[in-house]
Amino acid sequence: MDPIMNSFSREQMEYIVELFNPCMDDYLYVFDLQKDCYKISKHATERFLLPGDNFDDAAKAHHTFVYSEDQSRLDDEFRRIMSGEIVFHNMHYRWLDRAGKPVWINCRGRVLNDADGKPHFLVGCINEIGQKQKADNVSGLLGESSLSAYVEQFEDGLPDGFFLRIGIDDFRDINGDFGMEYGDYILKSTADCIAENIKPSQRLYRILADEFMVVDFSGGDMEAATELYKNIRKSLDTFIEENGYKSVFTISAGAVDTAKTSGTYENIMKLSEYALNTAKDQGKNRCYIYMQEDYDVFLRKKQITRQLHHAVNHGFEGFETYYQPIVDTKTRRLVGAEALMRFSMPERCEDGETKKEAVCVGEDGHDADEKVHWERISPVEFIPLLEETGLIIPAGKWMLHQAISTCSRWQKYIPNFRININLSYVQVMKSRVLTEILTALRLYGLEPSAVGIELTESGYLDTNTHFQKLWDGLKKNGVLVILDDFGTGYSNLHCLGDLRPNYIKIDRSFTLKALNNQYEHDLMTQIITMTHKLDLTICVEGIETEDEFAKISELDPDYIQGFLFGKPQPAEEFYENLIKPAIAACGTHEVSAQSVS
Repeated sequence: MDPIMNSFSREQMEYIVELFNPCMDDYLYVFDLQKDCYKISKHATERFLLPGDNFDDAAKAHHTFVYSEDQSRLDDEFRRIMSGEIVFHNMHYRWLDRAGKPVWINCRGRVLNDADGKPHFLVGCINEIGQKQKADNVSGLLGESSLSAYVEQFEDGLPDGFFLRIGIDDFRDINGDFGMEYGDYILKSTADCIAENIKPSQRLYRILADEFMVVDFSGGDMEAATELYKNIRKSLDTFIEENGYKSVFTISAGAVDTAKTSGTYENIMKLSEYALNTAKDQGKNRCYIYMQEDYDVFLRKKQITRQLHHAVNHGFEGFETYYQPIVDTKTRRLVGAEALMRFSMPERCEDGETKKEAVCVGEDGHDADEKVHWERISPVEFIPLLEETGLIIPAGKWMLHQAISTCSRWQKYIPNFRININLSYVQVMKSRVLTEILTALRLYGLEPSAVGIELTESGYLDTNTHFQKLWDGLKKNGVLVILDDFGTGYSNLHCLGDLRPNYIKIDRSFTLKALNNQYEHDLMTQIITMTHKLDLTICVEGIETEDEFAKISELDPDYIQGFLFGKPQPAEEFYENLIKPAIAACGTHEVSAQSVS
């Protein structure tokens, strides 16, 4: 028998586990291999998905909290222990935490044999090997887990004060240029500069690779937080100068007022991370003070972005294509439409659930269904998010097919009907959009000249190979090229001569100026005259009244687009409100917009 086995009974060993439970962060355990029962430090049940701190059928029970990919290795380890092949257990594998997520542990233990020399107990310790450090030897500061413990002791709410989260700007460049050892030197020096500026009542922690947190629970306000940031910057400037400008760097910071935020540690970390990231997004080398209204905008963007991802992956649910009529100025005849992307998402209740209402569907009123409330999102909100995420590529392709197939259908009523489609800069740069356009034209049997691709002037002034290839490819294949929002950029008249679009569109902002200012009116007159001399076509956008139409018509533009002839509307409404009534009124397939305006 193992001499240690003679010294302690199983009950005594389990008592030792209980005795040392509050004294350590790691987890002691006793595994009775012969009776297949398991005892572990009680606080392990707060961290891991254990059936309890004392449970039977232990070998099988491990399958409920050991990560599935590691179970076969652990089973093999148990087999070797029971066979006497190994007498010391030392294994890295993963347990599931209370949320079901895998956590790396190191499980070590010594096998104790019975009087017959057979394995009886496995006694040892489990510690997390992926957990956050309590202290950092590089900066000489306590780490994030220590910060967490400090904050979480204030169960009744945090004292008045602030959190100042500080990050070194572009720290990776320092490591890349000078190496990790010099990077550690910069971290330590930055920590020293912060430490020499904080008060005795304030605390400093290193929370991430290049980020630090100052905690003030002594009543400091945002003015004090900003002043502290400025003083730290001055100290760093002095350090950089004394270091011979070997590495010139800046810091950004985000300040959170404890009096205006929820006191949970997770929330503080989330808001301080947002504040620091906002400072960096605004140009770095500055301190941003957390504002709830800014954060609400940030959360809304995240919500819309999530819904856009969902929509793209679920048949473009919530996306619609609207159409706004384009008419011939002289005849007021409908000649085409601009396709416009629209997006709606389910409204959310305060608890985050989709807002629904019961709707009776049976004659007796007893059968009911649930109707989802949808919120229309402005293109000003969702289009930039589509571009930032790259989702404009699949969404733009979807819309391309929607618009071209609809145009093909409407040409049965208006043989020369044309459709204009907007392209994003991202589509041009990161997708094979020319191939997609030509493929869609062949698929729906539409002539290339029936499609106009609208490209915004300000987005394409600095031409590159991607843009030039698209531009040349469109013109070569007979697709119309339209320069949209002409005059709203830092205007490039050379676009008309160098790129020679098929026609240009004057934005409503320019139109309004021309209607209300003689100088702008004369300028638009000259632009239209010059455009016609270049044998190009021009469309004026934003005409909303008959008076505006009369004034602009005197300038002789080729096409007009605006609410006077119809707002953007879904395909079904466009057909019902513009195409179908005009056919009935005129008794012909040549539709006049005058009959429906």
